[in-house]
Amino acid sequence: METRKTSLETNKFYHIYNRGINGQNIFIEERNYTYFLMKYGHYIYPFINTYSYCLLKNHFHLLIKVKSEEEIRSFLIGKHESKSISWIVSNAFASLFKSYAQAINKQYGRTGGLFEEPFHRICVDNEVYFSSLVRYIHHNPQKHGFVSDFRDYPYSSYHSHLVTNPTKLERNEVINWFGSKEAYQNFHGITNFDNEISKYIVEF
Repeated sequence: METRKTSLETNKFYHIYNRGINGQNIFIEERNYTYFLMKYGHYIYPFINTYSYCLLKNHFHLLIKVKSEEEIRSFLIGKHESKSISWIVSNAFASLFKSYAQAINKQYGRTGGLFEEPFHRICVDNEVYFSSLVRYIHHNPQKHGFVSDFRDYPYSSYHSHLVTNPTKLERNEVINWFGSKEAYQNFHGITNFDNEISKYIVEF
């Protein structure tokens, strides 16, 4: 499956994921995760809605929806007027990766790029995929052996959906999608979803 050339279109959902070059770590210590999310809010939030995420040592996963063209272009106010929406959103991600890599390089005495280019994107085009992807993203730390229980992992959106703290996540939309917080938690406990989503996933 080609996952690097898919056009990013308005009002469509996407699974966005990427890793460090040659599988190297992109998060070295705890503060890096917080810094990445801060940069994400600055560069990406104006153009997309975020439904779930997970940040791991050498890769990350996002479930997002590209905002409407009106919202995106109103934020730009004259910049990149001739560019397509797909270019604008892809460029926002490129700016995020470049800015984050520059900070990591300065902090840890490294040089060069940090992320593989271009990043992966898959259109989420049905309800089963959306539901299963939320669960897949949150289970990733357990799947890769970082924790024995995904609920113990601090760098995902799983718990953010269950609390009331301020968030840039589309929390209410996610909980309403599953019906309730209890239904959301119960869905994360099912064990038969792998076959439903496996055709969409490219492992690192």
